[in-house]
Amino acid sequence: MTPFGARLRALRRARGVTLRQMAEALHVSAAYLSALEHGRRGRPTAGLVHQVNEYFGLIWDDAEEMVRLARLSHPRVILDTSGLSPAATELANLLATRIRQLPPEAVARLRAVLEEESPQDGPPASRKGSST
Repeated sequence: MTPFGARLRALRRARGVTLRQMAEALHVSAAYLSALEHGRRGRPTAGLVHQVNEYFGLIWDDAEEMVRLARLSHPRVILDTSGLSPAATELANLLATRIRQLPPEAVARLRAVLEEESPQDGPPASRKGSST
């Protein structure tokens, strides 16, 4: 599940909305929304995020949070380390091979370190996602 998918599901459930109801309102398939929620589809388009925000009546910080979560929700991330130090390349490879085995506490610690060191306005330029 992606951060956007988890938030979408939480909003939908909190408001008592089924996948089918939401899909009809947004003119997409229920299967597509389910795939977004479960991380089996790439990050949603800006247009869909806007539709979701309107559907739930999200404004200001809540709407911006959905945009941020969508940006960070690509389920298949490609990390380009060309031009970076050998240590950075090693870190990227270790993370790629071991992320599935990391306990939630370790993920939280790594995330906290990265958020301390990274600009708050978006992902680093060296991080790229593939499209699905």
